[in-house]
Amino acid sequence: MLRPHLDERQRRMLLGVEAAGLGRGGIRAIAAATGVHPDTIARGVREVEGNPKPQARVRVPGGGRKSLAATDPDLVSELKTLVDPGMRGDPVSPLVWTTRSTRNLAAALSDLGHPVSDRTVARMLHEMGFSLQSNAKVTEGAQHEDRDAQFTYLAGQVGEHMGAGQPVISVDTKKKELVGDFKNAGRQYRPAGHPERVNVHDFMDKDLGNAIPYGIYDLSANTGWVTVGTDHDTSAFAVATLRTWWKSVGQARYPRAGRLLVCADSGGSNGSRIRAWKIELAKLAKETGLDITVCHLPPGTSKWNKIEHRLFSQITRNWAGQPLRTHQIIVDLIGKTTTATGLTVQCVLDTDDYPTGLRHTSKDIEDLPITRHDFHGEWNYTMNRPGFNGGC
Repeated sequence: MLRPHLDERQRRMLLGVEAAGLGRGGIRAIAAATGVHPDTIARGVREVEGNPKPQARVRVPGGGRKSLAATDPDLVSELKTLVDPGMRGDPVSPLVWTTRSTRNLAAALSDLGHPVSDRTVARMLHEMGFSLQSNAKVTEGAQHEDRDAQFTYLAGQVGEHMGAGQPVISVDTKKKELVGDFKNAGRQYRPAGHPERVNVHDFMDKDLGNAIPYGIYDLSANTGWVTVGTDHDTSAFAVATLRTWWKSVGQARYPRAGRLLVCADSGGSNGSRIRAWKIELAKLAKETGLDITVCHLPPGTSKWNKIEHRLFSQITRNWAGQPLRTHQIIVDLIGKTTTATGLTVQCVLDTDDYPTGLRHTSKDIEDLPITRHDFHGEWNYTMNRPGFNGGC
């Protein structure tokens, strides 16, 4: 507020007063807060203290050394070319294979005949609207032409099942986790200077192996179920999790259920093209007496699955910064995951073996009691219970 009413010397002395009042480190703090060069603030401190005495002469508006952008009109355009994402991969760009730090940018500009410091480059980038950006994981592949139509169809199936009081669940496998003294992303409160000590390298412990969390999110009840496997992420393991959930929770929660809707993405152990997934579902339908309908999300949209942001993200936040030293610790941390909206999670450990490499033929699929829906039957199908007479 004061700056427009102060001349150069008054502004410098005001900053000097503030820095002197802060004591040791004051110059650096004021420089960081205002963007004024520390040398200018240090001079203000000396002038406030009377050494040297303030000079009476003050430069008129517009006086002083001109900015590099004014004296070198090509500097801004050259800098923008170096950092413009549209130039990425250009073989003539001197920074294709180097880190685009302010020091490297300053060196590249100097090589092009524009001597400049890294501090000046940082200020110019800020003025041009640039900032440090990390990668954003949003691109999953080409979009199917019926992407939106499939979402609409899936939403209709969810609404119909929930309206009839039938269970609707979202399923998926969470990222595999190394078990042992390994770094886990995130932070937690600890005594200052005493971080949790973990291994330098993330090489899997042959004795502990890894953990494979397969999750189920109940859309109606806002509850989660996670089975932590120790062998392989196979379709048999995925359906075994469904079986355990139904026997432990689902059957009691939905005593009158005759149908089950499973929302899944199009890849992994519950992928739309996986034969073993359908064969294992047929076994489950026979055991439970349920018509099991599966609606897959369109290819390239796995992050839209409800379980991703309603369950898995909460688990990740809950164990942030906590080394996953044993399978039991993983089970306990997942089971303690809650949210302000009332999410509760149950978690169990599954140490059974789930071999890979099992082969199933097209004939095996043809013999299944499966009804493919009229709209994209490869994504939407129902595994019928025994005694079913037809229809969808």
